Amino acid sequence: MTEKLDMTTPDGVTQNIEHIAALFPNCVTETAEGKAIDFDLLRQELSRDIVEGPKERYRLEWPGKREAIVTANMPTTNTLRPVREDSINFDTTENLYIEGDNLEVLKLLQESYLGKVKMIDIDPPYNTGHDFVYKDNFTKDIDTFKDESGFVNEYNERLVENADTSGRYHSDWLTMMYPRLKLARNLLSDNGVIFIHIDEHEVHNLRKMCDEIFGEMNFVTEFVWQKRVTRENRSLISVNHEYVVCYAKGFDSFENAIHLLPMDDEAKSRYKNPDNDPRGVWTSVPAIAQAGHGTRNQFYSFNTPSGREVSPPSGSCWRYTNDKMMLEIKNNNIWFGSDGTGVPRIKKFITDGKQGLTPNSIIQGKEIGTTDSAKRELTNLFEGSSVFETPKPSSLLKHLLNIGTNIEDIVLDFFSGTSPLADAVMQLNSEDNGNRKFIMVQIPEVTAEDSEAYKAGYHNICEIGKERIRRAGEKIAAPQPPKGGVQSLQFEEEIQKKQVDVGFRVYRLDTSNMQDVYYRPQDYKQEMMDELFANHIKPERTADDLVAQVMLDWGLPLSLPIEQTEIADKTIYKVDGNALYCCFDDNIDEAFARAAAAFAPLRIVFHDHSFASDTAKENVRQLLKQLSPETEMKVV
Repeated sequence: MTEKLDMTTPDGVTQNIEHIAALFPNCVTETAEGKAIDFDLLRQELSRDIVEGPKERYRLEWPGKREAIVTANMPTTNTLRPVREDSINFDTTENLYIEGDNLEVLKLLQESYLGKVKMIDIDPPYNTGHDFVYKDNFTKDIDTFKDESGFVNEYNERLVENADTSGRYHSDWLTMMYPRLKLARNLLSDNGVIFIHIDEHEVHNLRKMCDEIFGEMNFVTEFVWQKRVTRENRSLISVNHEYVVCYAKGFDSFENAIHLLPMDDEAKSRYKNPDNDPRGVWTSVPAIAQAGHGTRNQFYSFNTPSGREVSPPSGSCWRYTNDKMMLEIKNNNIWFGSDGTGVPRIKKFITDGKQGLTPNSIIQGKEIGTTDSAKRELTNLFEGSSVFETPKPSSLLKHLLNIGTNIEDIVLDFFSGTSPLADAVMQLNSEDNGNRKFIMVQIPEVTAEDSEAYKAGYHNICEIGKERIRRAGEKIAAPQPPKGGVQSLQFEEEIQKKQVDVGFRVYRLDTSNMQDVYYRPQDYKQEMMDELFANHIKPERTADDLVAQVMLDWGLPLSLPIEQTEIADKTIYKVDGNALYCCFDDNIDEAFARAAAAFAPLRIVFHDHSFASDTAKENVRQLLKQLSPETEMKVV
């Protein structure tokens, strides 16, 4: 981007701030207007005595934090509209792809997915000085719809570049991230976990912000991912790593839920059977523990099978009490070496279901994947077209899924980009016969006209993400036969076993299905309201749109199966069997109520204008209450 001339004289204040920053960088802060000097800190730096000032407190502050907190708590009247033509297996799939501003989407998911998401993995803008941040709008009148729905602002922009020369460089990024993480925490299950990909520019601020949102006690670790294995000589230091910051919703709950990783060939090779134990191969671990962790009964001496007396080393104790040790020796669970004179060690069998590899805080690129392998993976999937510059390898995300999920869990990515997490979920499901469900959320960020993606026909990131899921799903659903060309019976059976959900249901963020007067009648004159209230549903909205908004309002997951059928000549949308019935046809009467009540739906929703009169509506309500007492009726 070509820089423009300032066309102004030098700013003396800015120059003075830079001079002070060179001597006292800790005294430079950020305000709503840009960089400034913290004069209290500067006075302290220039004084040998303690300077009295505002009360100190340990917390992360920045201009815009209060706005961020308010924004997270603001309600929204927007909704999600289904896009069947972009979906795969819309009526049956449990996977979701949502287009729109993730802040608004996270608000819409609060009731339907409260405490239901096991794992969140996000790769937000890194704030390198060239990345884009969401320009959130804090006003809520109807004139700001385009801002709210995530497409453009008053300058026809939605994402704005956060230059490192900006006085609000860190503040803008923090203000953007804070409400999104705050809302995301609500969606996590009690034993849920969040992984946040980040580089060195904001990792320190991210940790402090997450300490506040998730609680410092729920910090799990800061993974270091080797993103490239070759040296890069274009900068002062060849930065070959990024971070994956990990927090739990509740550390104790997650500690009990975290998974050991499958053992690789190297780990399995450590298991031997030198004593021909009928239980199979085993490895051994030390039978000693630190003295400070021991009780009086763990300090003792005993004789090995060869008769040699052994005692714990200085500063140590035995891991077992004397009685427990004797029992384990009797059960052949203690190894004294091939000649029976060695230091006792505890036998651990590979068949013990608890065996596996503890996740390592250093994620090796050669083993798990790099940015180069991610580019190759995406290019191969798109048949040679390089549609995205900075993808994450699906193998890295599979690694994190192995750590953080069970086979039935829901995973969420609200900065989904090209949807590598969706790809990884489907791959892992095909490998372990899992049924993990994904929710991808991405703003339709436009691609540059000179980019490979645009030339290939993908005009925004959402188009790339959806196409990636389609291609990855096709690859998984139709695996190639074994080399040699002949499909064995066993291979055919394996294909039948892999009932992997490779579909996804697309929703798009939009304004409410209700007329604007429904929310702000004070903005309209009486004669206008009479006409609008004749039907307060916007004319271009469909029954599919209304079903989606009803599901959100009633707190039902958007992934529930939807079936269209007929009852008494009326079209019915059945959600998850009898969990919800929606009917928006006209002339709803008592005959229909009797027919619907026979199915005993838990909830039933009608259009407010589906009834000839208020009396007819009340008659239907009372009849349903009589014939199906468990049914709750509402209107839109």
